[in-house]
Amino acid sequence: MPLVNTREMFKKAYEGKYAIGAFNVNNMEIIQGIVDAAAEEKSGLILQVSAGARKYANPIYLRKLVEAAIEDKDIDIALHLDHGESFEICKQCIDDGFTSVMFDGSALSFEENIRITKQVVEYAHARNVTVEAELGKLAGVEDDVNVKAEDATYTDPAQAVEFVERTGVDSLAIAIGTSHGAYKFKGEPQLDFERLEKISSLLPGYPLVLHGASSVMQEYVQMCNEYGGSIPGAKGVPEEMLARAAKLGVCKINVDTDLRLAMTAAVRKFLIENPSVFDPRKYLGPARDAIKEVVQHKIKDVFGSSDSI
Repeated sequence: MPLVNTREMFKKAYEGKYAIGAFNVNNMEIIQGIVDAAAEEKSGLILQVSAGARKYANPIYLRKLVEAAIEDKDIDIALHLDHGESFEICKQCIDDGFTSVMFDGSALSFEENIRITKQVVEYAHARNVTVEAELGKLAGVEDDVNVKAEDATYTDPAQAVEFVERTGVDSLAIAIGTSHGAYKFKGEPQLDFERLEKISSLLPGYPLVLHGASSVMQEYVQMCNEYGGSIPGAKGVPEEMLARAAKLGVCKINVDTDLRLAMTAAVRKFLIENPSVFDPRKYLGPARDAIKEVVQHKIKDVFGSSDSI
């Protein structure tokens, strides 16, 4: 089946009070692990390509790997550009066959964010591509996105309504306390559910997005440390908070850090235990299995999207 955009996917998620997982991809094994998990759980899926992935693997190569996945599995898959920093990059990905793009104008003024988002929306909608935008700033680091904790700003509910109405954007990434990478705020991770509920009440039926929503699964942090690493005791967003957000209008939840941790832990473990092995298939196989295990857990136990297709 062909790639799909996110419009119908989000409509069903909002009505069913669950979220669709959006997982960052960089190579074949990551894509295979994610897609295998989603197929077993009978869940829709968003595979997203970041700035770092575009530089590392080339979006055309990744698109062809995703096309292989949709030939192999009978599930709904959207191919999404994550954190597109300009109209030109969004346009390029749309022209290359992406079915969903994000324009990230969160570092711009409110009016400039609206202007470029609207430009992206007009180009994308004419080609049946959906658009995500961002309002507010998340702290943390993700590829080319780097925001200090003191510069983070939460999304203003009234501005969110104006932004959506003036741009026609299909979904909106909001800042309510998540963080790119490991948690960057003092104290324990907290989400501003009062703010989320306010935004949802002002935009009924409208799909919201959470970036920086990895839980930094400690089992993989510990495994990385045990097998030759030095990853500090980083924190992530508790999974029960993500599950609650999915019932309050959040229809897309992004995951990247947890995938990186699981893959790195599996590779380190294998190579420490098998130091004479130099066949990449031998250590990338367990890494793929670890990716699948994480994604299956997120879909089934956190996001609630199992059996949604």
